[in-house]
Amino acid sequence: MPVRIDFNTGPEAANVDLEMGERLYVLGANGSGKSSLMHHIYRNRGAASRRISAHRQTWFESDAIQMSPAQKQSMLSNMASRDQQPEAVWKDAYASQRPNMALYDLLEAENTLARQITAALRSQDLDNATRLADEDSPCATINEIMSASNLPIQISITDDGQVVARKHEGAPYGVASLSDGERNALLIAAEVLTAESGSLLIIDEPERHLHRSIISPLLRALFDRRSDCAFVVSTHEVMLPVDDPDSRTLLLRGCEHNGSNVSSWDFDLLDAGADLEDAIRKDILGSRRNLLVVEGVERSLDAPLYGILFPGVSVVPKSSCRDVQRTVEGLRSATHLHWVLALGIVDNDGRCDVEALRARGIHALHCHSVESLYYHPKLMEIAARRHLRVTEDNDAHAAELIQQAVDAALDAIAGHSARLCRRATEHVLRSRLFEQLPTARDIDVAEPIHISLSVSEAAEEEGRRFGQAIEDRDLGSLVSRYPVRETQALHLIAERLRFADRSQYERTVRRALIDSNDLRAAVQTLFEPLMLNLDPEWTRASSSLDEIDVETVLSDLAG
Repeated sequence: MPVRIDFNTGPEAANVDLEMGERLYVLGANGSGKSSLMHHIYRNRGAASRRISAHRQTWFESDAIQMSPAQKQSMLSNMASRDQQPEAVWKDAYASQRPNMALYDLLEAENTLARQITAALRSQDLDNATRLADEDSPCATINEIMSASNLPIQISITDDGQVVARKHEGAPYGVASLSDGERNALLIAAEVLTAESGSLLIIDEPERHLHRSIISPLLRALFDRRSDCAFVVSTHEVMLPVDDPDSRTLLLRGCEHNGSNVSSWDFDLLDAGADLEDAIRKDILGSRRNLLVVEGVERSLDAPLYGILFPGVSVVPKSSCRDVQRTVEGLRSATHLHWVLALGIVDNDGRCDVEALRARGIHALHCHSVESLYYHPKLMEIAARRHLRVTEDNDAHAAELIQQAVDAALDAIAGHSARLCRRATEHVLRSRLFEQLPTARDIDVAEPIHISLSVSEAAEEEGRRFGQAIEDRDLGSLVSRYPVRETQALHLIAERLRFADRSQYERTVRRALIDSNDLRAAVQTLFEPLMLNLDPEWTRASSSLDEIDVETVLSDLAG
């Protein structure tokens, strides 16, 4: 019989069925209701379940088993009653007794096997005695699992009932002296291995005291040994279900309360066997419903800026434009396997395939690269004036410093005119070539196609454009069109504006976007198609970034 897990106590039923041997991982942000769900599942299953919680006490009062069978039965009854109470979600009245209970069950399992062998020998059932003797004892099984889990400890039970450990053939010592991680691994293994067949085992945050390199093989080994049980594992470690691809994963999005109790949960379910690469599966499990894939790495300029501009969206950096396209297209081609809306942002870099990319969910910036946003003249002025108000309390001095920064940047950019124009001309020519490529209709007509590009005209046109921008002192156009990050311009802007370095300037820009709703909304207008993809009800701000009133923003920031 499968185990049915209900997720809605209201009129609309929502449930997941688990067969014996199946695993369900539960992931969710803090406050999404994981602990309440684990308690809800445990209460519904009653005696047919066992909850192994990482927030319990993990140390032993003694190496010896200080409990009689009668005491154990009495304690089990009391624990079952208390564990059904609502406060058991956050309070464990028997935290100190549970580790000793696990050791008691381990010792009892060892003794049970020994008694069965003795009984078979006394009845002269040698075949059964031999079969039982060939079975691994609970301690031998734990030792094998520990070894496979990168924990070099061996557990045994002495003649006087003490549980001891040994490392690398060294002298034995009491398990009370094990490290936190070793004790936790022992407790998890003992509780899983001694559970009754057909149980639902609820393991709550097993990574709390253990590194993934330990907990992942530990769980796999325990799952293999207990294919007669079903498992629910609550975790913050998104790689645990990645390491167990045959499992299902439930992502909690939130929960509804009825008074102090949770009445239902909002969740998405990723089925086992979904044909997804590990890296993409990780992106899904670690994401919200909207996933935005961007260029760069964790410490690049892209991810932190887009995380501010698109709140409520998981931003995943990929090192290159090709990686962004590959990830987004892979996720969008498998929408029947998951619930994530995958979108991407790439630098423009003079691209000629902007519309084709957008049709595939990938949005190219309207400007050359992300630096064009950070160093937009309006953002530069806001960051400079905010910084100077803090460091010099002299806002009147800001205009002079901003002009000096603009002049220094223009001089640096002008010094690279030939190379920057050549780069831009290359993009223009590629775009014009792309526009002239034959279409399906041209192929059907089968007439000769002549493609003509005037390199000299394109170069001259670009040179005039560049020269005009320099003459007009139009830093915004230059930053937007050319790869000025390859010059000293951005460094000089930060320096002239009295920032310690570019990083401090860029942090100030991000902080301004966080602190000013108007400024953030103005920048979001640059991403209108993407914003509408993320939220069809999104409305464009009244002012674009070019139109934003600096004084209003500064007033908001000061307030």
